[in-house]
Amino acid sequence: MQSVIAYVSSHWMEWAIGLLTFGWGYLIKKVTEYKSIKGGLLAIMHDRLYQSCTYCIKQGYIDTSGLKNLEYLYKNYHELGGNGTGTELYTRAKSLPIKED
Repeated sequence: MQSVIAYVSSHWMEWAIGLLTFGWGYLIKKVTEYKSIKGGLLAIMHDRLYQSCTYCIKQGYIDTSGLKNLEYLYKNYHELGGNGTGTELYTRAKSLPIKED
């Protein structure tokens, strides 16, 4: 029993550093995965926003359900950090005449 206590007391720092290193590596991996998933989701949302807006702009009007859909999509797209062309297209589509469903 005494030798176990002596071993633990003499090597606890090595174990602590090993566990911290493992934890840090795991955290970095998860952050990288999160950024990749967020980037992919943002790309998909941009594509859907682009497709929907250009369709409405070509029609020359937007219906109320289409407008609600765009608002919902744009809100989440913008919260993820999307802007630029998505915002420009959304603004243009939102200003179209509204045709009732």
